[in-house]
Amino acid sequence: MLALFVSALLLGFVFNAAPGAVFAETLRYGVRGGFRPALAVQLGSLVGDALWAILGLVGVGLLLQLDLLRLPIGIAGIGYLFWLAWDSWREAQHKVLPDPMQAQPNTQKALRAGVLLSVTNPQNVAYWAALGSAMGAVGVSEPTFSHYGIFFSGFMLSSVLWAFICAALVAKLFAHTGTRWSQLTYRFCALAFLVLALASARNLWMIYGPGAA
Repeated sequence: MLALFVSALLLGFVFNAAPGAVFAETLRYGVRGGFRPALAVQLGSLVGDALWAILGLVGVGLLLQLDLLRLPIGIAGIGYLFWLAWDSWREAQHKVLPDPMQAQPNTQKALRAGVLLSVTNPQNVAYWAALGSAMGAVGVSEPTFSHYGIFFSGFMLSSVLWAFICAALVAKLFAHTGTRWSQLTYRFCALAFLVLALASARNLWMIYGPGAA
């Protein structure tokens, strides 16, 4: 059981620390508002993580049907990423200065952004669909609800810890940035969102396009 918990903890850190849309959005909010909005994005993303975890752990029958969810979830995620790319580029045209006084008003919006990015992330579907192999790697060939509970606890603990670590790092690194650097950061985030959207669209086309098997 301890090995399973540690494995889930490590897998959670790897999953959350991988650069992606949530990190880019954390960076975008952290540049302007500091620690609290950056943390809000991270904590909001945990809602989607927990949702997909519960679906993957509890619903074996539903898990087998998750392919039916990939297309609408993928399309929604791509659309949201394109919107974030446009919004980040538009914001970069204005003066972007870190302002702690703006942290509170931005918190709810940042929280919603984290939730939407996580819920519409098709990678979450693939991650929890591969849960069985992760269990087998630590010797759990026939997992029970206890195993699922331990795995979920380890994963969510690492996710919560990473949320605070990531928000603190972003706030620390960008606490004293000037206008020019902040605008460059926003433009970088816009390009990152655009690349992620195009890559997601390409993956969906390969799976569901006319030439797909």
